[in-house]
Amino acid sequence: MITENHEFMNDVLILALESSCDETAVAVVKNGRDVLSNVIDSQIKLHSEYGGVVPEIASRKHIERISQVTEKALTEAQIKLKDITAIAVTYGPGLVGALLVGVSFAKAVSFASGIPLIGIHHIEGHISANYIENKDLRPPFVCLVVSGGHSHLVIVRDYGGYEVIGRTRDDAAGEAFDKIARALGLGYPGGPAIDSVSREGNPEAICFPRGKVDGAEFDFSFSGLKSAVINTMNSSRMKGEEVKVADVAASFQRAVVDVLVERSMEAVRRYGFPAFAIAGGVAANTSLREAFQAACEKERVAFYHPSSGLCTDNAAMIGVAGYHEFRKGVRSGYDLNAVADLKIGMR
Repeated sequence: MITENHEFMNDVLILALESSCDETAVAVVKNGRDVLSNVIDSQIKLHSEYGGVVPEIASRKHIERISQVTEKALTEAQIKLKDITAIAVTYGPGLVGALLVGVSFAKAVSFASGIPLIGIHHIEGHISANYIENKDLRPPFVCLVVSGGHSHLVIVRDYGGYEVIGRTRDDAAGEAFDKIARALGLGYPGGPAIDSVSREGNPEAICFPRGKVDGAEFDFSFSGLKSAVINTMNSSRMKGEEVKVADVAASFQRAVVDVLVERSMEAVRRYGFPAFAIAGGVAANTSLREAFQAACEKERVAFYHPSSGLCTDNAAMIGVAGYHEFRKGVRSGYDLNAVADLKIGMR
């Protein structure tokens, strides 16, 4: 049994829940910067045999685990529920069934305890992950969010103040990684698999296209690159030639990284902010980080990124975003619902 802890009486403590995809995650965050607990119950092994996330299985697993994960997060933080200032929960975008589990649970806890409820945008959470370990990072700055479902270039004008200036027109970067990894027989999730095997390959072995979107200098397009990779593999097989997996993976990864870095640095030069950050699952890619480090040094801007564990889906990032929304007076009613295609900056 946890005894009452008066140490936190003057602090803002956010209980945060994240269930937008295949991670059941709960965290306790203090004052928007300090993570007291960050528990993640991963479903990767469960979904890997299917080559991707199965929405119905993900939702069912969230239902089974969310209560236990919440109890564990409170225990690790060494606080009681009554010490919590507000409850923050991801309500979009994501898999609607998975989102509904987190939202419904958060609303029930809020109603039973009388603790205020705050709905949080998943992508705004990813951006906010940068504040946890980078204590000196302050808006304004440019942020690239790259994950399995999203590729966004965002101007962070203030805490909770966002302007999307670029987005993917087709596949997200992480989605392209997953599809090419599957085609190469590397399994799921594709990002880490390609990152690993690429270290053994030649990134200049194959010149894959770098897609551009006419009239939209900050937008991304990866469908043409994906098709080019698959066509190259099919052509080699038809000719009876060996498909050099490491070279294909390395060349593909180089093409993605080049596009992400080029668009991002164009935005950095255009807006003139002193800092640039990356966020989302693909932000853990080592080649991407190295390329951005070099590019930011060349542009003389500070480069920020979360640690690898905070790049993938987690609840600590939702707690940070929830803190800033709480400070602005944002509260959600019990009519809060899951929104699968929620746009950033919308409430």
